[in-house]
Amino acid sequence: MTSPHDDPRFDWQAAETDLHDPGGPDADVVDLDAARSRRAGSDDLTDPDPDVDPGDGGPVLVDSIDAQQRPRLTLAGFRDAQRRPILPGWLRSRSEFAGNLTWATGLAGHGVLYHGLRVPKYAGKLALRAPAGLGRVAGGYGRWLFDLEGEPVRQAVVRAAVTKPEEAKTYETLSRRRDRRVRWRGLTAVLLAGLLFAGLAGVLLASTVVQVVVVAVAVLVFGVLGAPADRPLLDTAVVRAPVTPLTSDEVVRALAALNIPGINQALRRGDTGKRWFPAPITRENGTGWRADVELPRGVTASAVVEKREELAAALTRPLGCVWPEANAEIHPGRLVLFVADKDMSRSKQNPWPLLKSGAVDLFKPFPFGTDPRGRAVTLTLMFASMIVGSIPRMGKTFSLRLAMLGATLDPRAWVLAFDLKGTGDLSPLEPVCHRYRAGDEDDDIAYGLAAMREVRTELRRRTKVIRELPRDLCPENKVTPDLASTKRLGLQPIVIGVDECQVWFEHAKYGDEFEEICTDLIKRGPAAGITLILATQRPDAKSLPTGISANAVLRFCLKVMGHTENDMVLGTSMHKSGIKATMFSRRDRGIGYLAGEGDDPTITRTFYIDGPTAEQVTRRARTLREKAGTLTGHAAGQSVDTTAVRRDTLLDDIAAIMSDTEAKLWSEVVCDRLTGLRPEVYTGLTREQLTAALKPHGVTTGQVWGTDPDTGKGANRRGIDRAHILTAITKRDRGQGGRAAG
Repeated sequence: MTSPHDDPRFDWQAAETDLHDPGGPDADVVDLDAARSRRAGSDDLTDPDPDVDPGDGGPVLVDSIDAQQRPRLTLAGFRDAQRRPILPGWLRSRSEFAGNLTWATGLAGHGVLYHGLRVPKYAGKLALRAPAGLGRVAGGYGRWLFDLEGEPVRQAVVRAAVTKPEEAKTYETLSRRRDRRVRWRGLTAVLLAGLLFAGLAGVLLASTVVQVVVVAVAVLVFGVLGAPADRPLLDTAVVRAPVTPLTSDEVVRALAALNIPGINQALRRGDTGKRWFPAPITRENGTGWRADVELPRGVTASAVVEKREELAAALTRPLGCVWPEANAEIHPGRLVLFVADKDMSRSKQNPWPLLKSGAVDLFKPFPFGTDPRGRAVTLTLMFASMIVGSIPRMGKTFSLRLAMLGATLDPRAWVLAFDLKGTGDLSPLEPVCHRYRAGDEDDDIAYGLAAMREVRTELRRRTKVIRELPRDLCPENKVTPDLASTKRLGLQPIVIGVDECQVWFEHAKYGDEFEEICTDLIKRGPAAGITLILATQRPDAKSLPTGISANAVLRFCLKVMGHTENDMVLGTSMHKSGIKATMFSRRDRGIGYLAGEGDDPTITRTFYIDGPTAEQVTRRARTLREKAGTLTGHAAGQSVDTTAVRRDTLLDDIAAIMSDTEAKLWSEVVCDRLTGLRPEVYTGLTREQLTAALKPHGVTTGQVWGTDPDTGKGANRRGIDRAHILTAITKRDRGQGGRAAG
């Protein structure tokens, strides 16, 4: 680079002039104070360039205020706007309105009966207080008549006149005015006395009824006037517990106490939490407060749900009153906090609406429980299967029995109940059950397997009936209410309830077959009108096989101990989404998450029905069935033939259909021959079912060479080796004490 000192053409005089005159004709003078004030009052990331006027069509930053401003008063904006309901929710919901009306009527009736029973007591109080009231009235009138209210003033003037003689004139003036008032008031007293004597005479000359009424009114008036200020006349019919309203400050303080990093960081940055509430805290259904909370960025609602116990402590409320939920429909950071007035687990719940009257249509929802806000939660069993899970002693069996009781009140339905715990919790349902068994002995397992095989055969028959029905009768290829009510079609609803279902699936011999049948029923049964309800106290992959847990629509999860059990019952990733049955306490019996009935899982407290009450409902259900002529199966005295299951003739039958010259056969050939041998047992048997049935015996299928009878061509297919069958028979007979092989 060339220095100016080396350039003889450089104009040193002009450069020196420019240096001493910065405000030349082409220079811009910058007001530093104004520039600093603009930077202090604006955000560098959002303010546009101060030298560019957006109104002149200049560039606008993509995140500027002008760019982010929404258009107002546009048709599209009004179309996208959410309309607030004209009527409140409790007026638009028939059940909620009926519940509120019933509650208000009950409260009014209670008050009338309570105070009506105490009328003699109140009359005695009034009679005792009436003299005091009469004295108060007479005393007050006397003070007014003689102007005793002004007496203290006049006495003060007299005392002042001792030292100030001029006050004597003031006293004379006050005395003259007092005398005029007393004379005028005396005339009213004479008139009043005349009216009283006339009225008394009229009462004495009137009938007894009039005299009693007058005396009663006088006692009532003077008794009320004579009541002490600290002793009211009426007793308290309803004692209301003082409930502290929920405020935004209280919620923010409680969230800060949870020690969640994202919340703590936001508060340390100076965030007061005032903008965390997208809607005001409102009173819901007269049972508590609802707060919608927009948590700070990066904080999920599930993090708050996990700390429900700490949140209740921070709010200084009972644990059963605090119910945080994640509103994932908006985003994972939206928290819905409901704080009830009363502990949900201890508050009195209304009786089951179907307890004494009414029937159920399984194609429609029926009452199952209530949510923390006291609103009804319904259950629809048709076209769905259900899983119920929890740790022991949390209300799992009672919840299953409640759902089954609803099914018994549909007189069309076949109800099958299997109590594998063996304690008889489902015994109240026995008088109406198409199939019923309690216990886990060999005979009980055989009964259950025979019954489930029967249902699987019924499923196949139903699919054929539905397939062959005209399109106008069965437009969607599934059972409809009209089809279910047509007896000749035999498409009535079937509801199967299994308590402690893990006993079936873990059975050493028949577990695989139970799993195969139940999986088939859960996948194909709902469209054919078959509902399977499985309840377990050990929700894991073995108790609830994947094919079952992945296809159940309805799920009810009471308290569980870990996220694995939570997701086994409620569905994959439910725990991460904030639906956590782990938050329930040991006190929350009968309370769980119900998923699959609505858009979002709902915290539900099931209606409590004890054994004797369940028997009353069952008697009414049996009466409905007797009138409709729909008593079948066990309820009608029919039994299940379990001979085939107890004998376990599968190995013997396969050995019988495979001759010595046919050492190996394809699986489909074996199925066809078994059907021909025992059609009542093997009709509809598939290769997969045959493989599952042979697995407990240690027999597996392999590649077998054979000839297709239709084409005459040879090929390798999955099949059975007769030598393996004979080996399994020998092993079985040795285990049974040397029983001869067939």
